Amino acid sequence: MTHTDLRRIIALLAALCTGALLAAERVSIPAGEYRPLFASATAAKQQVAGFQLDRLPVSNQQFATFVSKAVRWQPERINPLFADEHYLQHWQKNATTVAAPRPEELQAPVTNVSWFAAKAYCQAQGGRLPTTAEWEYVASAGSVDPQADEKLILGWYSATTPAFMPAAGQRAANAFGVHDLHGLIWEWTQDFSASMTTGESRGDSALDNQFFCGSAAAGSADPSQYAAFMRYALRSSLQGRYTVANLGFRCAYSPSSLNAIETTP
Repeated sequence: MTHTDLRRIIALLAALCTGALLAAERVSIPAGEYRPLFASATAAKQQVAGFQLDRLPVSNQQFATFVSKAVRWQPERINPLFADEHYLQHWQKNATTVAAPRPEELQAPVTNVSWFAAKAYCQAQGGRLPTTAEWEYVASAGSVDPQADEKLILGWYSATTPAFMPAAGQRAANAFGVHDLHGLIWEWTQDFSASMTTGESRGDSALDNQFFCGSAAAGSADPSQYAAFMRYALRSSLQGRYTVANLGFRCAYSPSSLNAIETTP
């Protein structure tokens, strides 16, 4: 066997291992449809194309690996235009004064991270943030026990944010095989502020108030979806540079980006 053959075999094994790892970390979500919260019971459902989504929210360890290479996103260097003063404030500075997560928080979801930083992380992985429609579509799948889901969400809303986030993936996955969409953290979406804008800035002075809490509940398809109202209300209160102690993210991958990864030598 030549050295060239050996290198090819090693490269093939590495590619197979990488593919298996990616398959384990991401879940393929089939195309489907869902009815947005603010739509009436008779409104047409919104179509969602097939995509892939991270099985778990991005961890402190994964984000630390990212900022070790993309130094502009380190807490000491980030431009204040892209994150407020609380950015990654739960990380500790080590002897070299570079902030890093505590060992006990490595597997916990990264929080205190801005939308800009979350977007940059996902782009570095060949992905993007999920759209609100994609996130809500997957989250609406629930588990095999809807009553347990409701109990989980109610319990989380009534609890205070812990000083140290627990590791992700400790609860059962939902029907799509995705963990922790409820009961652990809030999550950024690509178009988190879409309900606050019309897409036409000249028209934003006449926002559709049917999108917001009281009005939305009165006219929605299911007024009992208080958890969804809470999510829409939170998203509408955010700005891209905001960071929150229980707000993190996960990445999505479009079919086009997946094809690009598969064809990259």
